[in-house]
Amino acid sequence: MRSSAVVSGVLFVVLLVLVAAGWPPLLSFDRSFDEALHRHAVAHPGVTRVNRVLSDWVWDPWTMRALAAVAVVLLWARRERRLAVWVAVTCFVAAGLQQGIKFLVGRERPQWPDPVDSARFAAFPSGHAMTATVTCGLLLWVLALRWRDEWRGWGVLAGAALVSVVGVGWTRLYLGVHWPSDVLGGWLLGWVCVAAAVLSYRRFSGPGGSREDNGSETVRTG
Repeated sequence: MRSSAVVSGVLFVVLLVLVAAGWPPLLSFDRSFDEALHRHAVAHPGVTRVNRVLSDWVWDPWTMRALAAVAVVLLWARRERRLAVWVAVTCFVAAGLQQGIKFLVGRERPQWPDPVDSARFAAFPSGHAMTATVTCGLLLWVLALRWRDEWRGWGVLAGAALVSVVGVGWTRLYLGVHWPSDVLGGWLLGWVCVAAAVLSYRRFSGPGGSREDNGSETVRTG
């Protein structure tokens, strides 16, 4: 996981520099890709409506944050307070990092004479893509960490997480509110946040596991 975090971090920094510098080949690819999708979205309003529902409700950042909040509450109720705080802090840090980079880069979103959707704030990185990556990554980690021996539906959960992360990125592109590099940036930075949370938790807890806040039980961290 450490190597994947480093690779993702390096790739994100390279992408950030290219976006901020306005590298012509990247901008040209972004524009041509979005133009082709936008033509399809305008010509197929039914498909566009489905993408709007998925983007604005099913995979909306607030839906993802609500899932993370439920996980935090459940962990706290089970006296897994350290893990609950870790998940909550990671989500807050990721959201702050995302908004900070958006502000600093200030990239404009695609503009169309016949838009099929709208969005606020700057474009890079995609908040939808990053939030879905962080939330799904954290939830899978928590389930594996605490209920690995009790749950057998890992393939279904992993598949749902993958579909959500990839799917929300696709909807943002299809609806013409993000450039491809925005979505890629959201995925990369989101994974860096997840990996940093997992690695730091392991380091803090130690190889033998972590004791919960009540001091009465040792919980295996895997």
